[in-house]
Amino acid sequence: MISSVKQSSVAIGVADLVGRQSPSLRPRMASVAPLSAIRSPSLSLLTRKPLYLASPEGFVFGFRDGIVPAAKPRGLAFKCEAYEADGSESVEVSHQESRSATAQKVKIGIYFATWWALNVVFNIYNKKVLNAFPYPWLTSTLSLATGSLMMLISWATRIAEAPKTDFNFWKALAPVAVAHTIGHVAATVSMSKVAVSFTHIIKSGEPAFSVLVSRFLLGETFPVPVYLSLLPIIGGCALAAVTELNFNMTGFMGAMISNVAFVFRNIFSKRGMKGTSVSGMNYYACLSMLSLLILTPFAIAIEGPQMWAAGWQTAISQIGPHFIWWVAAQSVFYHLYNQVSYMSLDEISPLTFSIGNTMKRISVIVSSIIIFHTPVQPINALGAAIAILGTFLYSQIGFGWQYLNGSELG
Repeated sequence: MISSVKQSSVAIGVADLVGRQSPSLRPRMASVAPLSAIRSPSLSLLTRKPLYLASPEGFVFGFRDGIVPAAKPRGLAFKCEAYEADGSESVEVSHQESRSATAQKVKIGIYFATWWALNVVFNIYNKKVLNAFPYPWLTSTLSLATGSLMMLISWATRIAEAPKTDFNFWKALAPVAVAHTIGHVAATVSMSKVAVSFTHIIKSGEPAFSVLVSRFLLGETFPVPVYLSLLPIIGGCALAAVTELNFNMTGFMGAMISNVAFVFRNIFSKRGMKGTSVSGMNYYACLSMLSLLILTPFAIAIEGPQMWAAGWQTAISQIGPHFIWWVAAQSVFYHLYNQVSYMSLDEISPLTFSIGNTMKRISVIVSSIIIFHTPVQPINALGAAIAILGTFLYSQIGFGWQYLNGSELG
């Protein structure tokens, strides 16, 4: 320990002090090594200012003006106070904090890169499957079934720890699963009718629906900048829609319904899942299983096994065995990208997640245009850019207001 101790100029005289007060009292005291001589291999402390010691009650480290406080022969109360001047710092602690911050940034970067890559791959294979096999209800069901099976195997083999849930957990999860199911199917229906890029341009308008639902159904109010940030989102989506070369009303409405459904999913999730100890990965696994139970009977009623069998035979005859790989890939990557996104929420703030989600849409739009050779007019690209920019501004303004006011913004 490196320090400096400020002491009185008069040395400690225990024998003289005791002799003046009580001749019969002769306490024995072991010699105390100077504080500056103490060395501890497990303790590292660096101080720029002195460490001051207050005089203990009953003994005298020094005295002024010849006045010596009386010693207490019985019930000696040794009270020592120490304080350190402001401005102390530890080089080792700073170094550890720096390494920890760097590791956290690398971890977040890996999460984002994995999230975006998985999402791009899913959208590509999902569109390939829907082009050859235009049955979005079965495609959506297979995605949820594959993810549920993957997690059940992980829990059974102890690759992942199974969550501890109760009836209240599943009760709170039910409305979240209903909204998730509707949003998932609606988005798949949209991509079966229009280009992937167009679906994601429309889905970038989700923040507008979030504010409107919160304002008119939940009675929440937001500052003017939040409402103003919605203008480029709405304007950009509208411009992209009216200039879309392959516009389809079913595809457009599917993306819009998906936006509304996911807004309610977020609202139900915030209200019902507070205080739960289930991790993000297991939470999404449970959500997939419950959504699968909800979706399966509707998929059978709307499309049915006969349509699926005929469509499957047609796809195999046109594409070949590669079609089976496409179906498996889109199902696996759907679960993985959603799982990583939920795991990311355990590590990053909502603002960082929102920015990452915006960048994800850009990567999906650009990659799908390149891979599928989607024709894009300049005015259409401008509308997409305006909508994406509006989403980014919304995330900055909305979550900044949320941080200052302690409120939640979907």
